[in-house]
Amino acid sequence: MSDDSRPSHAELRTAVVIPAAGRGVRLGPGAPKALRALNGTPMLIHAVRAMAASRAVSLVVVVAPPDGAGEVKSLLDAHALPERTDFLVVPGGRERQDSVKLGLDALPPDYDIVLVHDAARPLVPVDTVDAVIEAVREGATAVVPALPLADTVKEVEPARVPGEPEPVVATPERSRLRAVQTPQGFDRATLIRAHETVTGNVTDDASMIEQLGGTVVVVPGHEEAFKVTRPLDLVLAEAVLARRRLNDGF
Repeated sequence: MSDDSRPSHAELRTAVVIPAAGRGVRLGPGAPKALRALNGTPMLIHAVRAMAASRAVSLVVVVAPPDGAGEVKSLLDAHALPERTDFLVVPGGRERQDSVKLGLDALPPDYDIVLVHDAARPLVPVDTVDAVIEAVREGATAVVPALPLADTVKEVEPARVPGEPEPVVATPERSRLRAVQTPQGFDRATLIRAHETVTGNVTDDASMIEQLGGTVVVVPGHEEAFKVTRPLDLVLAEAVLARRRLNDGF
């Protein structure tokens, strides 16, 4: 029996939550990672534009550092963003999971699909965003974009003393492994239930769905959706932007 109360694909509204409250210590001292400049523009602005580039996205909620919501709001106001998309800034929490929950709490009730996107992935192509949204529209409760691994992966026994050689425990079958990216997409009710139920530190929201026994599916990711974590990543991101300007004329 079908549920006539469920909105049609065209009626399912999509919002994005971008947790941007972290300090990004691996990039060194200075501004929070999301506010570091990339080609003269903060990474956060690139990430917001990447999400708003999808015509299916009508709201982007940025979760700012607890003491930096005003600064982030001024930042969004100072940059050209698509007029068809609404933007909201809320203060974040101590941990990433806390910040995502605060972003979810700020969503109006008329959104059925929620994407969670890392501010440190500023260059995600719009086709990847749309693919995640479409998979949720088609009925998936949790969707992650991911890429096959290029390198062989070894499971090791961590060294007790930093710098000591680490013994290999196993070599997982590479064909079954994927490197997961964002945005990750969710049925809103499922994601809210996960945040109300799962405790402890988690590395991504999809793993919370897994802990509840839910199914997470994968769609193809993109090589330009890499995470800017270390100084070398900034160099690579600048190169990607330079290539885009050359190819697209902007």
